[in-house]
Amino acid sequence: MANAVTPPIQHTLIDIPEQIESSRVCVRAYRSGDGNALWEAIEESRDTHRKWLSWMDNHHSATDSEAYARGASASWTLREELPLGIWERASGRLLGGTGFHRIRWEVPAFEIGYWLRSSAQGQGYMTETVKLLCCLAFERLAVNRLEIRCDTRNHASAAVPRRVGFIHEATLRHNGRGTGGELHDTHIFALTPNDYARIRELFDVKL
Repeated sequence: MANAVTPPIQHTLIDIPEQIESSRVCVRAYRSGDGNALWEAIEESRDTHRKWLSWMDNHHSATDSEAYARGASASWTLREELPLGIWERASGRLLGGTGFHRIRWEVPAFEIGYWLRSSAQGQGYMTETVKLLCCLAFERLAVNRLEIRCDTRNHASAAVPRRVGFIHEATLRHNGRGTGGELHDTHIFALTPNDYARIRELFDVKL
């Protein structure tokens, strides 16, 4: 008798909490109506982030940001990507964005992306957020690999996975081009379940 074939994962049926919180941040899926808050955060941050985040130039008005929020909500529902907004619990202000991208459900493996508005940088919000996402990925979604990739010139971005405890696996040379067309190298940081088990007790957040 032939071995039974394991059916493919129906990832659209996977239950994922739409909101997770720590002491200072609420990380949740985008909703209809988030466009104005997103637009304000982008407008504040263009000069700081344009070198790294070319997608900001696609936001010409609050209407564009609202369209993004609604599209992100659809992607979440279909589990194609899992975009998330980062909100300050005390004030309700949108601090930035994050989420799981380049998802390979067959592994499963996710890549974390992130950005913070200019006035929220340097206060530990992103480190707190990434720790929350690690808890979600490994404790709720049984992820086998979690990655963070960044331009080697973006030292602030690279500092986040290093603080959390990710392993620097490689630096890909001439792996992409920046917003000005210049070649750049890319750092790859990653965690596996064994890595996560080793550093989990050092986290100051929990789901």
